Amino acid sequence: MSPDPVVTGDPADTPARPPVDRSALMHTYAEPTVTFVRGEGSILYDTEDRPYLDFLSGLAVTSLGHAHPVVADAVATQARTLSHVSNLFGNVVGPEVAVTLDRLIGGGTQRAGGQVFFANSGAEANECAIKLARRWAGPDRFAVVATTDAFHGRTLAALAATGQFEKQTAFTPMPDGFSHVPYGDIDAMDAALDPARVAAVLVEPIQGEAGVVVPSSDYLGALRALCTERGVLLMVDEIQTGLGRTGRWFAFQHLGIEPDVVTMAKALGNGMPVGACWARAEVAAAFVPGDHGSTFGGQPLALSAARATLAVMEAEDVPERARVAGARLRDGLSQLPGVATVRGEGLLLAAVLVNDFAGAACAEALQGGLVCNAPRPDVLRFAPSLLVTDEQIDRAVATLSRILARLVAAFGRRDEPGAGGAAVGTGADTGAGAGAPTTITTTGGNDHA
Repeated sequence: MSPDPVVTGDPADTPARPPVDRSALMHTYAEPTVTFVRGEGSILYDTEDRPYLDFLSGLAVTSLGHAHPVVADAVATQARTLSHVSNLFGNVVGPEVAVTLDRLIGGGTQRAGGQVFFANSGAEANECAIKLARRWAGPDRFAVVATTDAFHGRTLAALAATGQFEKQTAFTPMPDGFSHVPYGDIDAMDAALDPARVAAVLVEPIQGEAGVVVPSSDYLGALRALCTERGVLLMVDEIQTGLGRTGRWFAFQHLGIEPDVVTMAKALGNGMPVGACWARAEVAAAFVPGDHGSTFGGQPLALSAARATLAVMEAEDVPERARVAGARLRDGLSQLPGVATVRGEGLLLAAVLVNDFAGAACAEALQGGLVCNAPRPDVLRFAPSLLVTDEQIDRAVATLSRILARLVAAFGRRDEPGAGGAAVGTGADTGAGAGAPTTITTTGGNDHA
């Protein structure tokens, strides 16, 4: 493999492309400050052929890096063979991927004994989980309890389950049957789980869009016990945390619990749109033909990407790579000026800053050739490729060190007299929450949209 180009943010000595006409696109996203045209591994290139070190992976999607040759070859071969036939007929790729996912849910060595529905995104995987819970529990037990600050998607039911209420305001009334309790508060969950009306709990093992928030080590175990006691399904949203990113195949495996339903997407196709909802066999049996479906879900083209991605992930032992590389990145981030603490697991990490300058830091990092994002005004989120190298980690940390040293000097620490948000360099952070409109396009995200 050739060495990475020097990432400086300066344009390469190549002719500039004409501006991209975005006038026909709906304005659901802020106007981008950078347009990317190609990628290789952990490096992205913009319209002027500038290289950037990608420490966001398209919001934890391209976990094997950009244009991975095994995945690209698999998709090209499948496109020349059979792309789509609909779910009125079978294909040979989907069943194979379902078996692999069932085995990884079981820890990687033996199958867990569940079944899989394939979708096209994380939001659709969560929609499947919500419908399955209602079908399993019956018409009187239709409620789903989720948590504040959770993010489960942008479709209407997934949005109703999302605990970021500013995202719901423009689209009220929300579908009935969803309630929220504080994340990590098992007593509040205990009070909310009325077995006469609640079908399921939907929870993230780590809240990614909320700023990589990790609950106490006993939270998910207590939640599992509570759901078992009440006869309520425990549904774990692993869309951002799943498939090796936290140092296990799935984040729930750190705690040794067994969920009833697991949703996943993002890294599953390494950039190809594919999601999945796994459920224990006795729960999955609640669905009968006609209850749920998807025109594109489970098609051979998308699943060929998933099959190749999973094969590379297993061959590379990406959970172990995430543990080792994550420890190096965590150590580097923790020593940076302006970083109060680092939280997360594996290669899903957040640097919590001493003041609200995460947006400014992201904008300056992008100008300097480093891609990350700010889900909160004082939080930088990192989700690099699971194949990221030590040299790339060290380079990212060095870039951030220069930026954060200057921003700390300008903004001060939150607890210092006079500390505030004066504009610095490329602009101060807007104070927007996760996903809120902002002039800095690296702030927030659309994790399951």
